[in-house]
Amino acid sequence: MSASHASSATIEDDRSGVARSAATTAVGLSVLTMLLAVANVLNWITTDASVASVALSTLYGVALAVAGVVTVAVGLLSASAVIDANANDTSGVLSGLPVGLLALSVVGLVASQTLGYGVAIWAPAALVCAVAAFLFGSLAREDLTATLPWGGFALFVAAVLLAGVITPSWTWDPRHLGVALTGTITVPCLAFAASLATAWAAAKATQGFGARGRQAGAYLLIGANALFMLSLLVLLVAFVVEKGAGHALRGIHLGPGLSVHVPFVMNGAGLGYDIDGVFPAIVGTFWLVFGALVFAVPLGVGAAVFLAEYAERGRFTTVVDIATDGLWSTPSIVYGLFGYAFILPRLSPGGRPNVLAGMLVLGFMLIPLVLITSREAIDSVPDAYRDASVALGVGRWETIRSVVLPAAVPGVITGIILGVGRIAGETAPIILVAAGGLNADPIRVIHGFRFTSSPPFVANDALLSATNALPYQVYAVIETGVGGSESFGWASAFVLLLVVLCFYAVGIATRMYFQRKLER
Repeated sequence: MSASHASSATIEDDRSGVARSAATTAVGLSVLTMLLAVANVLNWITTDASVASVALSTLYGVALAVAGVVTVAVGLLSASAVIDANANDTSGVLSGLPVGLLALSVVGLVASQTLGYGVAIWAPAALVCAVAAFLFGSLAREDLTATLPWGGFALFVAAVLLAGVITPSWTWDPRHLGVALTGTITVPCLAFAASLATAWAAAKATQGFGARGRQAGAYLLIGANALFMLSLLVLLVAFVVEKGAGHALRGIHLGPGLSVHVPFVMNGAGLGYDIDGVFPAIVGTFWLVFGALVFAVPLGVGAAVFLAEYAERGRFTTVVDIATDGLWSTPSIVYGLFGYAFILPRLSPGGRPNVLAGMLVLGFMLIPLVLITSREAIDSVPDAYRDASVALGVGRWETIRSVVLPAAVPGVITGIILGVGRIAGETAPIILVAAGGLNADPIRVIHGFRFTSSPPFVANDALLSATNALPYQVYAVIETGVGGSESFGWASAFVLLLVVLCFYAVGIATRMYFQRKLER
């Protein structure tokens, strides 16, 4: 008898191992299908292309059919106790909601668009199916609700693609939407959605459902999301580099003393240059960001110190928190309009755009983030540091200056880095308060200082003159066609990207320096 039980257990373990291996294969096949669909959407592969003499849409259909069959089969085998699993008896409302929404979408679209039924027929049918699917997804066994709906959806999409219902030449032009969907984008999007669903379901099956299965599914979704975000960032940077690097590096050569001369970066724009460049815009961007930092950082850090170390927690700090969060989320155009209506008339006759106004407006935009991050960094300093300093007889201000602020410096610098990354690329405020065309020569802020006989006894005409900046230059060239070709605008965007990355690099290096100093 014991030998029979042992033999049955061995057979069940073998079946479970085979089923989980099949589920793992389904996950891998679904991931490959997702990657292929992404490449298709990005036009790296066209929808009407062939892979190994097989049409791409047919390849999508076959892959989804295989993954769907495996996913459904594993769920049925688990529910029939053919393979070992740890599935719960019911799935719960959270599992039923996406199943109901899936049924509502599929049935509604098929009944209204494919079969052509009116709203009096397709709406009740879709609603009834959605309710039934919701009840199934909430009350049925976990292994069934985790596999049957999503594997069935993959099989449905596979049937649509293999039967030629949706092809690369397919077009859907609903009159009430005002947009047209083509097969070139619909086919890969359907393949991506179905393969993501089957990958998620099959990932649960690889761990035998239950808590471990849900964890595996969550890990897959989180990993896919992280990969998507990183890939999107890389694609954005690569796109700008591809569009602008060629023009930006045109004419590069070695100068005297093995120095590198990059005409586009070192020249201005005008008749005196063989290759027009963006050097005035780079200088203008630097001074705008530098002035904003000089204005915003002391105010933001000082306010953070007061709120974190001196102010009592109460209504006042609550109001400050709400106001700070609101200011940080305020659109940049609002800051620009404020500068245009309030600051410009008080700085220059006639309200002419000038550098100082741009510095102040960008500084106002930067203050909320510096305040928020600095306050969080100060609050994160352990109270043991303060208590130890007070125990040694050190005063409150000396404790803040010598203990708290040095420990909070890395967090403060992180906030400054994030803020610089935002204000360096802002266009709307610069257009309204600082921009003055595509200059041939950069502004000379340092050389512009001079003493006067009247208060404040120092003047600088350069600060009260308009300047160019890289965000404005990109806007002017690409959007309005001023000052150059489209390639000139893309090259300006490429240089702006490099400038922002340089600001980030300086900030990160500074933060690492203080972190190492604190660790010693």
